Amino acid sequence: MSTTSALLAFAALRPDLAQRGRVLSLQGLQLPVRIGVHDFERGGPQRMRFDVDVCVDLQRAHARTDRLSDTFDYDAIRDMIRHLATQQHFELQETLCDAILAWLLQQPGVLAARVRTAKPDVYPDCEAVAVERVGLRP
Repeated sequence: MSTTSALLAFAALRPDLAQRGRVLSLQGLQLPVRIGVHDFERGGPQRMRFDVDVCVDLQRAHARTDRLSDTFDYDAIRDMIRHLATQQHFELQETLCDAILAWLLQQPGVLAARVRTAKPDVYPDCEAVAVERVGLRP
């Protein structure tokens, strides 16, 4: 999903986000993750792809000063995913996806987020198996 379509998708859920938010995206992060319920998945880590869109309040990501301290840092998203994805074995993608989304929605200035996880190497006849969640801050 492109950043533009992510903003439109968030705005469809909550119209004020089109004027109030800026979407930051982290696309295609790939990590080895211990995940899965099948015997063939339990032999070791498998490759996962993470795509995240975060709608941040423009007051928090305004870009008027051109300083990293005045926006939401991509490093925080990447570091958190790396930490969550490597600290334990997950049975389900849904569990990991939900944990990432919950963390994002707790961050100051985050108004909405979309998380997509994919396991590209599970089945030889499929591009990937994937899970996606969207959440809005209340």
